[in-house]
Amino acid sequence: MLATGLMVAHGYITEGFMSWYSDDKFDIYMTLNRMFGPYAPAYWLLVLCNVLVPQAIWFKRIRTSVGWLFLIALLVNVGMWTERYVIVITSLHRDFLPSSWAIFHGTRWDWLTLLGSFGLFSTLFFLFLRVLPAISISEMRDLVHKKSESKA
Repeated sequence: MLATGLMVAHGYITEGFMSWYSDDKFDIYMTLNRMFGPYAPAYWLLVLCNVLVPQAIWFKRIRTSVGWLFLIALLVNVGMWTERYVIVITSLHRDFLPSSWAIFHGTRWDWLTLLGSFGLFSTLFFLFLRVLPAISISEMRDLVHKKSESKA
């Protein structure tokens, strides 16, 4: 997670630099709109969750704690989903036509599609748990050990 957090930070920095270096006013506007526009809290949340939170792994006390690692993993997951949100929503927020510029609000169908995807994932996950037999590795070791003894 630490290495991936550093790679993601490099990607965000490169994205901002290339926007500035290209000197394209539309690209610069898009980058500044993401950073300081109406959806700026979502952008800075993704930077916090994807770049800053994983840097806590540098500390041994956090690196060796299962609870802290679990919390960091959850926050990184939130950051990754926030990144997709920022990409999609800021693209819908400022389209190529100024007549379609507006704050994006999800419709009923957008929210139902989101809930349906959660439901489909949960159903398939529970089916996977039901169909796949859970086999303990320690029990398998005992069986392999007994089988090798019976051959000898």
